[in-house]
Amino acid sequence: MKINVKRLNDNFHMEARNEDGNSIQMDSSPEIGGEGKGMRPRQLLLAAVGGCSAIDVILILKKQKQEIIDFDVEVEGESEKVEDHSLFRNITLHFKIKGNVDFDKAERAVKLSIEKYCSVSKTLEPTAKINYKITLN
Repeated sequence: MKINVKRLNDNFHMEARNEDGNSIQMDSSPEIGGEGKGMRPRQLLLAAVGGCSAIDVILILKKQKQEIIDFDVEVEGESEKVEDHSLFRNITLHFKIKGNVDFDKAERAVKLSIEKYCSVSKTLEPTAKINYKITLN
């Protein structure tokens, strides 16, 4: 896996591009000179854990023949300052699922993702507790 990060202006606006040519915009906070032209890197980390887990959960539910009409994951991270940086200590994934989906199957899919399959949550696991909530219909 390879990502290229290119600076786009004289400040902190950047574009990350993968090997397939897909890209995402990044920037820093206005407090340090950013212009709000993209997501901040730590926001991308929360988006990554939400996206990774969402892919797992949707894949598992599809294999179980569950009918998903709408699917959202809201991700909230709580940080703690450690020396000169911050670490996420608590991350909560709120899965909002609509459709003909059995709650027990949805919960099992979420647990499997967080505890076993999602590489991003496994990467964050040593420093952050990953919690979840499920709202069905």
